[in-house]
Amino acid sequence: MARPTERDELLTAWRALDGLAGNEEGWSTISLTSTGIRKFRVGRHFPGNEEVLLVGFGSIHRPPSAHLPQGQGFLVAQIDLGIESSGMIWFALSRQVGGSLDMFTLMAIDIMATLSSRCEAAEDKLLQFFLARIRAWQHFMSQGADTTLGPEAEIGLFGELLFLRGILSEGLPPDLAIEGWVGPLDGVQDFLLGSGAVEVKTTLASVGLSARIGSLEQLDDSIRQPLYLAAIRIRSDSSGISLAELIEETRIFLSEELAAQQMLNIKLIHAGYLDGGSENYRRTFVHVSTGVFRVEAGFPRLTRATVPARITTARYEIEIDCIDAERVSISAALIQLGVM
Repeated sequence: MARPTERDELLTAWRALDGLAGNEEGWSTISLTSTGIRKFRVGRHFPGNEEVLLVGFGSIHRPPSAHLPQGQGFLVAQIDLGIESSGMIWFALSRQVGGSLDMFTLMAIDIMATLSSRCEAAEDKLLQFFLARIRAWQHFMSQGADTTLGPEAEIGLFGELLFLRGILSEGLPPDLAIEGWVGPLDGVQDFLLGSGAVEVKTTLASVGLSARIGSLEQLDDSIRQPLYLAAIRIRSDSSGISLAELIEETRIFLSEELAAQQMLNIKLIHAGYLDGGSENYRRTFVHVSTGVFRVEAGFPRLTRATVPARITTARYEIEIDCIDAERVSISAALIQLGVM
């Protein structure tokens, strides 16, 4: 989580530069002092007087302007600072009129923390991190999401991360595991692994496990095979861990896998989780059980092939505890999926 001093320094600098803009297009910037060896400047772009975070890179392959993300209250542009360039290639992340200052500040702090923690990476790789992180924020802002997940989304993300930790513990390579986690990217199923997929459902209920199925495709194994349903049961317990703590544990687990950790952080933003709101997740949970079921002939479900042609969409619930289907281990499922 970003240090409060970074937020204070950003807001103080922007306030100090407010009103200093001229009538011609240009930049008014100052260097940040609390960011280590990573090159950052903060300023305003005029004549619009927009808040700006500037990030400096050394020798890089400059991306075409058309490839730079913009929209949803901000834009990114490569700029020339003249004598202040200090031999660096500078990119400006600017808030646009109508964009939330609070959200833009969270975004700027997150960008600084991401790049500062990866100061040993090559400059071209840092630029990729920078642009990927911004695109994740672009997706987040396009959803009109709050900075804190609702209770159901919190439980759903907790369960998906438990399953992610489960397949990592079985020895699945981190890059393969996290690349396969597509739930935050609005995938039909939560994990695409090998030739098949896994849908994860999580419940807090002490009795019964009701899985809400959101479409006719979610449990359709004619699309991807093999297809599995992972039913995860958790319970509220003061001795457990919060969503924020589970995320931090997962990051620590991936501490030696820089690319995988970066991919995880990007997908967390896509899922609607922001480090700046971590203190809002105060509920703590204990993992009770995980049941993995093969979805195949005889499994209770609705698919396009089993409903009348004029039914184009459906949402329904399945009582998992009542399913007469054999459970398999996570390791067995990974073998059948062809990734182990």
